This record gives sequence, structure tokens and C-alpha cells, in this order.
Amino acid sequence: MAGKLIVIEGTDGSGKSTQFARLCQRFADEGRAFHRIVFPRYQEQSSALIRLYLSGAFGKKPGDVNAYAASSFYAVDRFASYREDWGPIYEAGGVILADRYTTSNAVHQGSKVAEGERESYFRWLYEFEYDKLGLPKPDLVCYLDMPTDVSVSLLRGREEATNTKADIHEQDSAYLAQCRLCAQQAADTLGWKRISCVSGGRLRTVEEVHQEIWSAVQTALD
Repeated sequence: MAGKLIVIEGTDGSGKSTQFARLCQRFADEGRAFHRIVFPRYQEQSSALIRLYLSGAFGKKPGDVNAYAASSFYAVDRFASYREDWGPIYEAGGVILADRYTTSNAVHQGSKVAEGERESYFRWLYEFEYDKLGLPKPDLVCYLDMPTDVSVSLLRGREEATNTKADIHEQDSAYLAQCRLCAQQAADTLGWKRISCVSGGRLRTVEEVHQEIWSAVQTALD
């Protein structure tokens, strides 16, 4: 009996990691069994090509590696994680919470594809990962929609606070703007739950966004 796969997705700087942590804490607080996964798995050998790509080894701009090639890097890491880690839990009926998934390729790599060709790319991506590689399809994707100017401001503040260097995706503001447009198209095309991070010109609180996610999750689990 297959389990449930819940994915939290969003562009860089959307607060995705914060919301994922809050969702995991909510499951723990309520005594609900779950297994968490975070992609990419930078500490694992299966992410070697991802790390080279993001460091700029294959080109200093995201577009230097086409959408299909870059997508394969991330897909291999997901395939390895399913076989090595969470596959048996999911197949036994467990609940899997994922911070990013195939959906991240749709957002970040799909932005490299011309708008009129994106739906074809989305179909290729889903067929590749779900049909060819045999990875499970999500039961729910919560997409956090954050205006690019706000996400860029948050990213730059995080860099300064943590004294870390952004990867080639995070450094390119124009690319991030294109990712948001692509994510909105993907959400509409692929049936994701879109959750706005801004309301009435105001950045919504972590708890406000969490409550909307939690409501969607409860519906998906019923």
C-alpha cells in the first residue's frame, strides 16, 4: 500500500525551509508518524554533479547547462534517495514530507526553456522521473509564491548574516525572476496548491502561511 508524499516547493528566498521545518514540527507535536527528506542531498555521493553544477564548474550562469542535462543531475539524487532511504517507508504506507522534489526541476530548470515550450518540458520531466525512474508522484505540492524583489532581499540578508556565498542560482536575480514566472506556470499546469507569501502588500507571518499549508495537508491525508 503506497503512502503519502507531501512536497513543499518555492523559489529561493521564499521561506520554504522555514515552512518545511514548521510542518515537520506540527506532525511531531501531534504525534503523527512521518519521514522527512530534503533535496538536494549535498552530503551524499549521488549529488556530486549537482555540487559541481551549482559551484560553476560547468559554467558560471545557470543557462550554461541546459534544462534537460541539469534536470538529470537532480533526478539521479532523488532516485538514489528513494532506493537508499525512504522507498520502503513510502511503500509500506508511510507519510513522507519533502523539502523540494521533482517540482524543483520544473521551477528552476523549466525557467531555461522558452515559455511556449515549457509544458512539453514539464511532460518530459514527469515522464522521466515518475514513469522511467519509477519515483512516486506527490499527493500534494504546496508552492510558496514570493515576489522576486522580496525573495532577493531576504537572500542577500541571509548571505550577510551567515557569511556564506550564494550559488549560481541565488546570485542571478534575473534568473530568480524567471523562475517565479515558470513556477506560476508550473503550478497552474501541474495542479499545485499555490500559497501566497504576501497579502495586501504585507509579508505574511510564518504562522499564517503554515496554517494554510496545514489545511491543505490535512485534506490530502484524508
